[in-house]
Amino acid sequence: MEVVEPCGKGTLSSGEPSNKPSITSIYDNDQVVGFEKDAEIIIMKLIRGTKERDVISIYGMPGLGKTTLARKVYNNPYIVNHFDVKAWCAVSQAYNRRTLLVEIFTQATNDEFKIKEDDDVADMLRRVLIGKRYLIVLDDIWDVEGWEDLGICFPQGKYGSRVMVTTRIEQVAKYLQHHSDPYSLSFLTSEQSWKLLEKKVFQGESCPLDLLEAGLQVAQHCKGLPLVVVLVAGFIAKMKRETSLWLEVANNLSSLALGEQSMKVIQSSYDHLEDHLKPCLLYMALFPEDHKIPVDDLLKLWMAEEFVLNAETENMEEACRVCLSDLLNRSLVMVSGMRVNRDVVYCSLHDVVREFCLRKLTQDNYIQVAVPYNPYQHLHSTDSRVCIYIHDDLVKQLDYSEYQLDKIPMLDFKETNSLEFIAHPNLNTWNNRYANPLDLLVKLRFVRALHLMDVELPNSWAIAMQSLTQLRYLALYVKQFELKWISHLHDLQTLQLKTRERIRLRASTLWEMTKLRHVNINRFSVVWDVNDEGSCDETSTTMLENMKTFHTCNICLDNMNPSFLWRFPNLEKLGLKIRYVPDFPLFSIPEIYTRLHSLSLELGSLKFWDSVGWKSNFVFPPNLRHLYFSGCFLREGIVSNISRLRKLESLTLEMGVPYRISESESLYCWDITNVEFPALKYLTLLSWHIDEWKASEESFPVLEVLSIESVVKFKEIPPCFADIPTLRLIRLAYCSHSLGVSAMNIKRDREENTGCDSLQVLGVINN
Repeated sequence: MEVVEPCGKGTLSSGEPSNKPSITSIYDNDQVVGFEKDAEIIIMKLIRGTKERDVISIYGMPGLGKTTLARKVYNNPYIVNHFDVKAWCAVSQAYNRRTLLVEIFTQATNDEFKIKEDDDVADMLRRVLIGKRYLIVLDDIWDVEGWEDLGICFPQGKYGSRVMVTTRIEQVAKYLQHHSDPYSLSFLTSEQSWKLLEKKVFQGESCPLDLLEAGLQVAQHCKGLPLVVVLVAGFIAKMKRETSLWLEVANNLSSLALGEQSMKVIQSSYDHLEDHLKPCLLYMALFPEDHKIPVDDLLKLWMAEEFVLNAETENMEEACRVCLSDLLNRSLVMVSGMRVNRDVVYCSLHDVVREFCLRKLTQDNYIQVAVPYNPYQHLHSTDSRVCIYIHDDLVKQLDYSEYQLDKIPMLDFKETNSLEFIAHPNLNTWNNRYANPLDLLVKLRFVRALHLMDVELPNSWAIAMQSLTQLRYLALYVKQFELKWISHLHDLQTLQLKTRERIRLRASTLWEMTKLRHVNINRFSVVWDVNDEGSCDETSTTMLENMKTFHTCNICLDNMNPSFLWRFPNLEKLGLKIRYVPDFPLFSIPEIYTRLHSLSLELGSLKFWDSVGWKSNFVFPPNLRHLYFSGCFLREGIVSNISRLRKLESLTLEMGVPYRISESESLYCWDITNVEFPALKYLTLLSWHIDEWKASEESFPVLEVLSIESVVKFKEIPPCFADIPTLRLIRLAYCSHSLGVSAMNIKRDREENTGCDSLQVLGVINN
């Protein structure tokens, strides 16, 4: 397979792709590997479908082989004979519109016409293409302006004409969509990577058996990126054919692969980023190789480091999501974990992108200029900040200079007082030099984010914390905790705590931390202090209006503080594990919580199972979109209350018991035949005690995904699920064989009724 990427900023190629040795021509066409199925799909898009002009977009990360695929299709004999006119040009980041049009015109006319300086090339090209079936390839488009400049010169008509586009940016591909969906190019499989590596290294011969295992490891470590396979193949082809040397290459692949050629590929994407996105990307590179970065944590860390505008605004989280979406759209960040509703949960960097960023940080002495993103301005803020990551070399120089910043060589600034420090969660400093990382932080002080969830701190942490007054993000694993120890952190936005001991929250102290947005208290009991009048004094007007999420692993509710949630009027996500049965509704006035869209409730006491009165009066906030409910009888009253949630899209029910068919029988039935969940798209049943399930096709009119896990007694999915037109996936895990059979019957009935294989069944079935 030949990997073709831009020659560099402002370059231009046209016609048959050049044979000039560069990053656009790494190896010969007879070594094209791995694009057979992709090429078939693209060819079908070109020759079938609408007769109107259509745009076929191919997108993916740098080095994935987008141009190679386009070239393979462009040179296919069937395509050559199918179109009357063909032309190819590389647009790249900086281009000249007239020059590109001249190149396309020259190919379209086989260079039969000479163009004068004052000719209207755009009009001449339109005249040449009118009435013909043409194929124009626009390689490496970076923004929609490139299409706007050129697309108007390609006439409409019902001749089956096509424009094929390659781009690194998903959003550009989607913008250009006319009739055909954009095509996302995937990574090579391990088998394809090895086939390509073997062809390049051994020039068509088979790999010797003594090198086969080492070669497979090298191919696997390339992580499916064709550019890396090719560059590594060129490297090891010049080495001695020894297993130990090849294994050494496999173990040091990221640094070996990122030579001058691949550096240019990533550099061009990096240069094209807006200023505010560059520190966001570099920050991600300091997580370990192949690390799945939790998106929720990442966005909060970006907020704390002020990579987005640090304003008193409820949209800071949305601004961070926009930044991540931009990096995903530019194919520099990969999705590595996704919920069933397609929300991105984890993201990561390919090794090549990560290595590039690490080199960039090293070259700049871990110093970067941060320009925060301002979502309320058409132009980004010009107020920049100079930041330096705390790293091992800096720590050594700090020790040597006795923490006098003006004496440190790498800090060549006139005003070191304005220098800000970034304490990245995964810096080696935490685990190597300092047994207690707070010793270092106390000396630097002005850090904004501190994530020490993986280091259990000694009890002295509370004293050290008094000097860290600028914290916006704090995540700690501690033996003891009292809220008053951090009450001085008036800028704190995110608080995550993990400990093994019981904790009492003094509410009046919490009310002082008015900038809190996200609280997650894990692995211990939480009790609102009954002696704290601030916890239940409804005459107090103190509210935490910035609070967006509140999660506790174990909370005790009692009559002294039934309405603490009213102090969070803008709450969006709430997660509670409730230990004992309160004799009051959790949401006394549900209409107050209009912004609450995600609720997780785990009822931790067996008393809930017979607590009929409390549940029958349980009313949920009206705008919930996601509900997780665990540990209770699903009686008719509570099922009815859930069905009243007209915006509910995702429902997860765990360890629940619907209700008996009759008092004398031990069977449990969930009968929702006359119940409708009008907006529900994703339904998950986990560890359910259920024998029978009754429903009608009106129960879930827009359901897309049904997931059932660890439900052993349950024998059959209601047959009416075959009549739900939107259902696309049934996922089973550790369920009975008969349940798997019923799922396949639903799939068969759907195919017979519609003639389409649109329903997928996945699962692990018990024998």
